[in-house]
Amino acid sequence: MKVYFAGSIVGGRENAQIYAQIVEYLLAKGHEVPSAHVARPDVLDWEKKNPPSLIYERDIAWVRESEVMIAEVSTPSMGVGYEIATALQWGKPVLCLYRQGSTVSKMILGNTEPNIRVKSYGAPEELLSLIDGFFSGLSDQSPVNSR
Repeated sequence: MKVYFAGSIVGGRENAQIYAQIVEYLLAKGHEVPSAHVARPDVLDWEKKNPPSLIYERDIAWVRESEVMIAEVSTPSMGVGYEIATALQWGKPVLCLYRQGSTVSKMILGNTEPNIRVKSYGAPEELLSLIDGFFSGLSDQSPVNSR
């Protein structure tokens, strides 16, 4: 399955290790992750080489081509919020993950769109079971909207 992964780049990189864990897990499960570069430690330098219009066009194309989105939203990011809204507008299932105790936008926490799941985790190890549960819910044809 093609999975768009979203995580903060400009807004802060304090969760870069968690991003890497998510991307590595998705790839190990055989998923295609076009946005895997978000987990790279040098992503800021890498992104500086490209004009904003190229990044926008590339990322929007990846969201459009992906079947689902997984976003780590512990670090606020306008770009990630935009990508989530776009994916939901296009009817894509979205899993938003955040570390317990994080200040997460109420636009994410209060979202009642039918294709969004918002889940908190206490330890990074919990991420894997939350991701597995998300994919299980898709294959069971059960409603995606759950908290």
